[in-house]
Amino acid sequence: MKHLKKDFVAWVIVVLFVMMVFTIYHQMNQNRYEYIENKDDDSYEQLHPIVSEKMEELLDKATKQNIHVVITETVRTMEKQEELYAQGRSSEGNIITYAQAGESYHNYGLAIDFAIENSQGDVIWDTSYDGNNNGKSDWLEVADIAKELGFEWGGDWPNFKDFPHLQMSFGLSIEELKKGKRPLK
Repeated sequence: MKHLKKDFVAWVIVVLFVMMVFTIYHQMNQNRYEYIENKDDDSYEQLHPIVSEKMEELLDKATKQNIHVVITETVRTMEKQEELYAQGRSSEGNIITYAQAGESYHNYGLAIDFAIENSQGDVIWDTSYDGNNNGKSDWLEVADIAKELGFEWGGDWPNFKDFPHLQMSFGLSIEELKKGKRPLK
């Protein structure tokens, strides 16, 4: 009986150790993006109305293709933009943006970021994940839907590819936005 108890305790210790190693490995291999969806804040309300409408259409169309999209960021304050710009430069972490405060379409309510929720309910940034099993990357399917709706996709950028990023510039440059020009509502 004591032998069985010792074996059981040893087995529990091994399982706990494996779980701890898996957790640490998973945390170390997290993508450079952070899941920050919070529909309770007012950033959704600060989105340009057309961007907001197209975002909802994107979510609906993706759902119809059995792709679960999570919006991870919408409007970003200038302070938040500076904080993200500092990451990998004057603060810890990887560089995740080359846009300083006022240089991102997020700062003007014209951009959103997304991720995919997998079948286990985890939010992932795996651009090759095919959760609907149709032989195509869910991420690329979402990007295609977004482009059909009028979004520009950061994955198409020639230099810094920003795969989660979708924006609607309405033909306005960042310089024009900085000078106060805004798209009609």
